[in-house]
Amino acid sequence: METFTVTAVIDGNTFEVSPKWEYGDDTGERVQAIGYDAPKAGKRAMAAEQKLSILIQNKKVDLGEVQGVERGRLVCEAYFEGRNLASYFREYGEQEDESFDDEPEDSESFDDEPQDSESFDQPED
Repeated sequence: METFTVTAVIDGNTFEVSPKWEYGDDTGERVQAIGYDAPKAGKRAMAAEQKLSILIQNKKVDLGEVQGVERGRLVCEAYFEGRNLASYFREYGEQEDESFDDEPEDSESFDDEPQDSESFDQPED
């Protein structure tokens, strides 16, 4: 896992990081955390965005298993202080009865299907 500083919170599960991430041929700042589905409109969306901002704004996060890049966003597991962000947002969980470990494990994924655990690198200066 690589560590990044959160520079901006976009919504309840999307944020920007520094330095830029690099994954395959893609690079960028925007990250979408997986494991929960934060609302995108209304009061609940504002509450989720505020909660994420209070939690991680200007703080360090670790980015874990990557699902890919969608619309310029790195879609991946994200951890704050060793806990998956999804564990802070259980009210927006993607799957019922899903448990979130405090420590990431390389062998597990949220959809219980085996996946290639590709890593990404920070670009060299």
